[in-house]
Amino acid sequence: MRPFDQVIVADWSASGSLSPARPSANAIWLGISDASGTQTRYFRSRSEAESHLTATIGDTRGRLLIGFDFPMGYPAGFAARLTGVPQAHAVWSWLAQNLIDGPDNRNTRFETAARINARLGSAGPFWGRPRSLALPALPETKAVDYPALGLAERRQVETLVPRAQPVWKLYTTGAGGGQGLVGQPMIQRLAAGNGVAVWPFDTPDTAVVLAEVYPSLLARAVAADPAPIKDEAQVRLLSRALWRLSQAGQIAPLLATPGGAVTTEEGWILGAGHGAALEAAAR
Repeated sequence: MRPFDQVIVADWSASGSLSPARPSANAIWLGISDASGTQTRYFRSRSEAESHLTATIGDTRGRLLIGFDFPMGYPAGFAARLTGVPQAHAVWSWLAQNLIDGPDNRNTRFETAARINARLGSAGPFWGRPRSLALPALPETKAVDYPALGLAERRQVETLVPRAQPVWKLYTTGAGGGQGLVGQPMIQRLAAGNGVAVWPFDTPDTAVVLAEVYPSLLARAVAADPAPIKDEAQVRLLSRALWRLSQAGQIAPLLATPGGAVTTEEGWILGAGHGAALEAAAR
């Protein structure tokens, strides 16, 4: 596998308003690593960050890997229940048509999740919302009977990485489900260009590869980093680790998956099961 000339890691945000002008936590950060070194960039809105990534993809002359810290798929069976097609791509398309996400970050992620729950005939699988939002189909706290619903609470990869929160959780500490809802339509748009693959759903032999990442795989390295903003440290360290592994010809094992529903519906976290290699490369 040819090495990646540049690696970008994105710490995404599902915020419903613009992030502060001053670089802050819980906003969008990009870690960018290449032969010139590693830098980070801060963005106040998803729209602004997506425009930057779109331009970067368009300008790419070598190979580019972009990792996003949100789920790109759901447990097996969900895609077919929602769209009639058992593929993650179908969910991205459905969300792109049904979820509103404005340039000022205002979005309908909670309303869209409630609509999906109602469509599946239950108060689930999604849960978590501000108490002020009156959405009966979206439980405020976890009150979902997943076996009765016929869906797993966790994807296969989250049994390997138990620290990762379930993709259905939309609110409160550690929730990444909201980022997934607002992020997946962007993945569809970014992947619409020629030479762009979304791993593990596509073979990662193209000029540009998009993948799901989980920066907490580098929890020890991040904890030891002196940066005042954890988000900035995470994207910086993970982009550097992935770039170094790629340059050393050691990234191929990270791009292996179990196959099956992982490569059609669920997705996988790049680096899951390879935390030691990532930690070593980050140092």
